[in-house]
Amino acid sequence: MSMRNPMHPGEMIRDMLEARSADAALPPPPSVTEMAKHLGVARSTLSRLLHGRIGISPEMALALESIGWNEAGHWMRLQAAYDLAQARLRASAA
Repeated sequence: MSMRNPMHPGEMIRDMLEARSADAALPPPPSVTEMAKHLGVARSTLSRLLHGRIGISPEMALALESIGWNEAGHWMRLQAAYDLAQARLRASAA
């Protein structure tokens, strides 16, 4: 059975921001500092999320929902799928 390794949800957010910055038709995305302020989190927390070092918490999912970035349940499902894939990879390596 092949192991699927989905992208970390935080890295998906980072990729979405980078894609937006590459599209000249759109206004530039907010900086990490600005986005953290909009989300009501510390800049370091958002940075760790964007680099896949921490997962999306229910509070972060709600914050993303509050700025119109999909529903909180969507982010929680992505995080759960990522966590399960990582657990399967660890189990298969054991």
